[in-house]
Amino acid sequence: MHIKKGDLVLIMAGKDAGKKGKVLRVIPDAHRVVVEGVNKVSKHQRPNRSFPQGGILKIENPLNASNVMLLCGKCNKPTRVGKKILDNQEKVRVCKKCGEVLD
Repeated sequence: MHIKKGDLVLIMAGKDAGKKGKVLRVIPDAHRVVVEGVNKVSKHQRPNRSFPQGGILKIENPLNASNVMLLCGKCNKPTRVGKKILDNQEKVRVCKKCGEVLD
């Protein structure tokens, strides 16, 4: 996948389009990502030992990875991700707009 945990991304589609956030979790099998503070839904939590009062929680739901774009740290623009092999045979992700190494 082109997105990794900890990346800063811009939401391109959906009800939260235009918002920025940090990737909390990546689910590669389902091609989905969970972004901090985005795509919140209500979850009804039954009381249990770890959460004795119960209640309604707001949690982040996974988004399809195709609906987010990585933000480059150098040019601060949403960009597609390219792959490049360095001189020491290390494979890294690069910004398609400015050529900066993202890893």
